[in-house]
Amino acid sequence: MLQFYFLSVLLNAITGYVLIFADKDEQEILAEHRVPAIVRSETFRLVLGLLTGVTGFFKLLTAVRGDVPVIGDLIPALAGLAGGFNLLYEFYKNRSVVEDETLPPFFQKIIASRRYVGMACLIAACLHFLFPTILFL
Repeated sequence: MLQFYFLSVLLNAITGYVLIFADKDEQEILAEHRVPAIVRSETFRLVLGLLTGVTGFFKLLTAVRGDVPVIGDLIPALAGLAGGFNLLYEFYKNRSVVEDETLPPFFQKIIASRRYVGMACLIAACLHFLFPTILFL
C-alpha cells in the first residue's frame, strides 16, 4: 500500500535524524545542528517510536503492487523496527525504576549502537524513496 510506503520513508527519515542528532547528553551537537526543541520531548519520542515500529511491522505484511511480499521492503521494515525499538526503550529506561534488568545480547547491541541504527534508518529512507521497486528496498 502506498500509505505505508510514504509513512515508512517519512518516519524512518525522522527517526534516523532523531537518533543521530538529538541526544539529550550532547548539547553542543543540538546547538550546532539547530535541532528543534520538540525533538527533545519524551512524548514526541514515544509517539515517533510507536509509529515507526508499527509502520515497520506493517511494511513486512503489506506490499506495494508489483512488489514481492515480506522481502520486497525488508531493509526499510527492519530499520523501522530497530529505530522504533530504540526510541521506545529510551522512553522506558527514563521512566523505569527497576535497576537490575537484563536484555538479550542482540537487543543490547541494538541499544548500544543508536547512531548506527539512526544512520541505517536514514539510508533506508533515502534508498527506499529513490528506488521503490528494487528487491529488499
